[in-house]
Amino acid sequence: MSTSKNQAITTALQGDWSKALEINESLLKENPQDVEALNRIALAYTILGKSDKAKKSYQKVLEIDALNSIALKNIRKFSKDSKNNQVDVTIKVNNTFLEETGKTKVVDLVNLAQTEVLSNLRTGQSVELTIKRLKVFVVHGDKQYVGVLPDDIGKRLIKFIGGGSKYEAFIRSASHNNVTIFIRELKKSMRFKEQPSFATAFEKPLMKKSKSRKVTEEDREDESQSEDPDALEE
Repeated sequence: MSTSKNQAITTALQGDWSKALEINESLLKENPQDVEALNRIALAYTILGKSDKAKKSYQKVLEIDALNSIALKNIRKFSKDSKNNQVDVTIKVNNTFLEETGKTKVVDLVNLAQTEVLSNLRTGQSVELTIKRLKVFVVHGDKQYVGVLPDDIGKRLIKFIGGGSKYEAFIRSASHNNVTIFIRELKKSMRFKEQPSFATAFEKPLMKKSKSRKVTEEDREDESQSEDPDALEE
């Protein structure tokens, strides 16, 4: 991946859509057939509230690649929005993806929903975290299932949420076989005030050690009942 392309993606994820637009337009000058840059330009225009320019950019994509799934999906959404005489501005992405150590986490979901559900997801779309059967499910809209958090992160959040902490989550990226969400801590429970919601790479998880025997299933169950979320991470 080129440096400029990396910069375009990184700048967008940081919420600087004007700068992202500028970088992608430079990429397009270098290669007018770059449909990825055109799609990113269209998304930036959408976020900035310039729907007409966004639609034109998606149409340019289709002139180059008539079967481009991203452009086709968003052109349909623009048509639907115009019929309803409204524009979907629930994508408040300007500061959505700003990361804070211990307070935010980018997560790849597992056990994804069917392709037709995933194809309707949009970057910046708000989703809900719901606890069921000792797992954290991700849903959107009218409780439409999207996927599940990996067990290590899910168990940690279940403990924090049970203690009173609150979180919000947004779609960061979505395709037919991958969905990444961005989770942000909104409120920290006093019960866990000294512990971050999300462990960093430099944080050593607190583990129970045994000198003379292997960890048994009973041990694992005991750990899952611990009030220290760090004991949940392996």
